[in-house]
Amino acid sequence: MHEIEPERIRVLNDAAERQDGEYVVYWSQSSRRVDFNHGLSYAASIANGHDLPLLVYEGLTCSYPSANDRLHTFVIEAVPETARQLSGIGAGYFFYLRQKTGDPNNLVYRLAAKARCVVTDDYPVFIPAVHNASVPEKIGVKFIAVDSNCIVPTGVYGKREYAAYTIRPRVRRELSRFLKPLRKVRLKHAWNEGLLPEDLRSLRTAVEADGVAAVVARAQINHAVTPSTSFHGGVKEARRKLRVFIEQKLKDYGKASNQPSQHGTSELSPWLHFGHVSALEAALEVQEYAAEHGVDADKFLEELIVRRELAFNFARYAEKVDSLSVLPEWCKKTLREHAKDERPQVYSPVQLERAETYDALWNATQKEMLLRGKIHGYYRMYWGKKIIEWSRTHEEALRVMLHIHDVYALDGRDPNTYTNVLWCFGLHDRPWNERPVFGQIRYMSLDGMKRKTDVDAYIKQIAYLERTGKEPWPA
Repeated sequence: MHEIEPERIRVLNDAAERQDGEYVVYWSQSSRRVDFNHGLSYAASIANGHDLPLLVYEGLTCSYPSANDRLHTFVIEAVPETARQLSGIGAGYFFYLRQKTGDPNNLVYRLAAKARCVVTDDYPVFIPAVHNASVPEKIGVKFIAVDSNCIVPTGVYGKREYAAYTIRPRVRRELSRFLKPLRKVRLKHAWNEGLLPEDLRSLRTAVEADGVAAVVARAQINHAVTPSTSFHGGVKEARRKLRVFIEQKLKDYGKASNQPSQHGTSELSPWLHFGHVSALEAALEVQEYAAEHGVDADKFLEELIVRRELAFNFARYAEKVDSLSVLPEWCKKTLREHAKDERPQVYSPVQLERAETYDALWNATQKEMLLRGKIHGYYRMYWGKKIIEWSRTHEEALRVMLHIHDVYALDGRDPNTYTNVLWCFGLHDRPWNERPVFGQIRYMSLDGMKRKTDVDAYIKQIAYLERTGKEPWPA
């Protein structure tokens, strides 16, 4: 067990703690869990140090561009469980769903008005990154961000790493210091609802486990994007998925992980993205099981730790995460030289979004995204490469990939998303043989997919899923 390492902590403003504060606020923006949550643990330690209770605030807005039933459902499914867990440790919980743009949008400021300080999640992209840049100077009290995303916090590196081979030695040097269990939260003082004015209490959004759909239906969001056919939010479901992977798939991971029709991956990315499970918890459980059962877990841990932390490193230190301008110079040069190459086939963004191409495998990968909310990692590489080949410009290809992830992917809007999409354009890769459209960027072909994977089996599985709404493989 260990305390929160200083490299995880960033004070984001110059405001002092409120000496007469009545509680500490932990604003849960990306780590939506109680266990293995460094931000929550740090907020609890401050509360205990000042003999104060802890209030956890979680807000969900309706106004971000891709807000839809799929994303809202996954987040809200976790709320009843979070409420029970926080009540069990004596913390308050204030979940607020902003249903329409006219609803109050200042809850964190109103809750902070009586707080000793506010602690939040240090997340490098999307809405939390925007909040952590704009809120600190307006909140009027000390505002602290804590990195609970990675096993080795991104603050350790101090600069952008440019490939797995450059970050891997640093990760390995630091791993023993950070790959340790986190002490469970213990609070000295239980939360008292009387600390909140009635007008604030009345704004709290109540969610029952059997009432998620009704809560989602009331929000002014895109109801055309339906919930995932496969994935449900919450810590309990995330841990079930983790145990299934460890006990049934880990031993064959090295052989099955790049065979999409075998469904041998952990599929944890939606829960990792929304913070329902921690990479630290997953790594520790995998490591323990592998040691006890003589299983080789190196490939999985490489992906969970080194590759994932390379993505967060990129998101933390790159100037942008959604632009070709951040690619290495060799990528930008070769793309410029081939910008006007004739494309063998051009599809519009709408045709691509609807999976209307001549390529049955590509259509199946896109349908997996539309139905399930994610694509197997190996086929996602192929998916992205073909979008480059079929788009009018490289910039349009990037926009299409990001749009589809923003709207449909449960693991989108994430450092891994931006890194994996830009990998299709050469990020964290090396030059290859030159060819039209791609230049020296790696190319992937349908023939290559047929040689390396069981394409026909995968296409049949997705067709069955599309036809029945059920997965023809074990959950």
